[in-house]
Amino acid sequence: MKILTRYILREFLVPLAYCLVGFVSIYVLFELFGSFSRLLGSDLSAGMVVRYFLGYLSPFFHYLAPASLMLATIYTMWSFCRHSEIIAMRASGVSFMAIVKPLLFVAFLMSCFVAWVDECYVPQNAQWAKRLRTSQFDLKKVDRAGDLVYRNARALRVWTADSASDDTGAHLLGVKVTVDRPSGARLLCVMSEKADYLDGEWWFTNPKVIHYDERGEESATPTPELETLPLRVFPEFRERPGDILVQNRDWTYNSVREKLRFIRTHKDITPEQRRKCRYDAWAQIMSPWACLVITLFSIPAGIASGRQSVFRGILGALGMYFAFYGLTIGCMVAADTGWIPPIPAAILPDAVFLALGVRAFAKQR
Repeated sequence: MKILTRYILREFLVPLAYCLVGFVSIYVLFELFGSFSRLLGSDLSAGMVVRYFLGYLSPFFHYLAPASLMLATIYTMWSFCRHSEIIAMRASGVSFMAIVKPLLFVAFLMSCFVAWVDECYVPQNAQWAKRLRTSQFDLKKVDRAGDLVYRNARALRVWTADSASDDTGAHLLGVKVTVDRPSGARLLCVMSEKADYLDGEWWFTNPKVIHYDERGEESATPTPELETLPLRVFPEFRERPGDILVQNRDWTYNSVREKLRFIRTHKDITPEQRRKCRYDAWAQIMSPWACLVITLFSIPAGIASGRQSVFRGILGALGMYFAFYGLTIGCMVAADTGWIPPIPAAILPDAVFLALGVRAFAKQR
């Protein structure tokens, strides 16, 4: 790595770290105002408290990261212009792209990290933090997710479970599965004290299977030799643990993969619900790239604050920042009402402000 690149990275990463720590601290303090006494009275370890705050903050990280990048970029470019460092770099033959490339690279890495947080960390940990807060920080009440219900309209099956023994949904307790005929009459009912998802199939412990005829009345089992088995597999049950968790988790905490699978497997939802679900999935795909888009238009704003007026640069960047999220909210409303198709509505804010950022960036070059 070149000496100049290391210098630019150091000048950029220090204010970025300060901004991230500052924003996180503000969120933590606001949360402590409402839950400090309950946290003190609980038996949570220090590690559990840290996990709680990480889970609590993770759904907001895709807002905190772009704001931190914007402020750090403005400060870095203002500092370079204030001390005439950009002039010295350009006079030495360094291109403008080489100067800002480290900032854009960090913004790209931050976008990837935000995408990983939304896709892999938020679904389980944010829901766990929410359950912990709802249970007044009592670990005995939060260890298991209770009263689970899953409706598979495509296969005419309904699952109910008293609880899940972990956050994966692969081990259910007090399970009941009902299967209906296309006519609406009951076909099958399976009750079991425990169901485990192993190697892609559901295994029921001590299951009780009730069969019904076409009139909905109980009938004799066609497979009596299977009814006495203490452990029985039901390969026809193709539901995944994640499918069950999706319907029993806050919708905003689900990953993109889970949301898209929900849309594919639930043909019975209304067009309005399908439109909203599709917009939410694509908006979640696009939201991490706000880090790169906002950094791109913050670079010219930072240069303007150093060359012309600090307030002009800062206010310009803030105006673009709020306009970006204002357009995002407007597109969300337009998608919900059907004025704009869901996928274009999710892509439009990033596309518009990427074009504006590239235009302003090109003028600085």
